[in-house]
Amino acid sequence: MLRQRVITALAMAGLFLAAVLMLPLFALASAFALVVVLGAWEWARLAGWQSTAGRALYTAVLAGLLAVLYVYAELGGEPQREQIQPLLGVACLWWSFSLLWVRSYPASAALWHSRVMRSLMGLLILSSAWLAAVYLLSFPRGGLLMVALVLVVAATDIGAFFAGTRFGRHKLAERVSPAKTWEGFWGGMASAVALALLLWWVIPARMAHVSLAAVVVVVLLTALASVLGDLTVSMVKRESGVKDSGSLLPGHGGLLDRLDSLCSAAPVFALGLLLAGW
Repeated sequence: MLRQRVITALAMAGLFLAAVLMLPLFALASAFALVVVLGAWEWARLAGWQSTAGRALYTAVLAGLLAVLYVYAELGGEPQREQIQPLLGVACLWWSFSLLWVRSYPASAALWHSRVMRSLMGLLILSSAWLAAVYLLSFPRGGLLMVALVLVVAATDIGAFFAGTRFGRHKLAERVSPAKTWEGFWGGMASAVALALLLWWVIPARMAHVSLAAVVVVVLLTALASVLGDLTVSMVKRESGVKDSGSLLPGHGGLLDRLDSLCSAAPVFALGLLLAGW
């Protein structure tokens, strides 16, 4: 299983890097949209849409929402901060509510257990992640920033895994994800800080008048958001009675099982860069 996970992860990383380096903005936005729509197909089942027709309708609604956002935010041209920032702010506010729901689960399920609420959650999570990712590409050195975002999420996950495996004793959110520990959490945060220091030298943030302190804060908040995204999707899967969101990725499960952390991290990362003055 570990070998299969590694092979799949390397293939995904290669495809991602090739897309970011070679595809123009519209093609890259379309590729990201395809991935998000496939994620919506999996979320539809978690939301309670069991029939093929119901899941197809849900993915169609998500695809239509992405098209609306693309036009409204002028993502194909020069997106304006005044249009994007409120949308990212709403997404980050949603993740603040999600933190409260994760902490109080299973009692919080009374607020979001219905099919309507879970459907709305998926639309918000997936569309805001896509919006943030495509908007990042419009930044100076946008491709590097996208790679940096993925590296932050990966470093947090890897640091949490090894620290949790070696030192894990105290449960982080036992009712949501029993395997996660506070020791793993702090290991992930430490890895994120180390990566922030490295990114400060690799990506010329100083040319954009962004301080080292701002880079560390943005990376830490992004790392925190990635953990919350993982826990939130785990919470919804637990409430839905499934272990994995799908079986598309050998050794990993479904797309959502890989996208959960990125979905929460992307809007926080993009908004953080805006507020930091990038």
